Amino acid sequence: MSDIQSFKAEQKYETFSYLPQMTDEQIRQQIQYLIDQGWNPAIEHSEPENAFGSYWYMWKLPMFGEQSVDTVLAEVEACKKENPGHLVRLIGYDNYAQCQGTSMLVHKG
Repeated sequence: MSDIQSFKAEQKYETFSYLPQMTDEQIRQQIQYLIDQGWNPAIEHSEPENAFGSYWYMWKLPMFGEQSVDTVLAEVEACKKENPGHLVRLIGYDNYAQCQGTSMLVHKG
């Protein structure tokens, strides 16, 4: 239980932020899961002070039908490089349910 973080120790943004920071391999596995579910990856970013608002900036359009984890990771890296200091999150849009299947913070500016 020592790996579990206190809510007051650090600001929490998404579901996985209550767990220890994901490694690059764990992020890769989450992206693979998102793709395996048939969800469409999308990337958003926001300034840390505006992260709790309902509006984040969309990085390009969602990657409809994308099957490559490396392509998604390349776009995450491009977003991080273009927006230093921003939080970056990855979203998986579920076409069937017409909602987000998953959303996770992949970079804390």
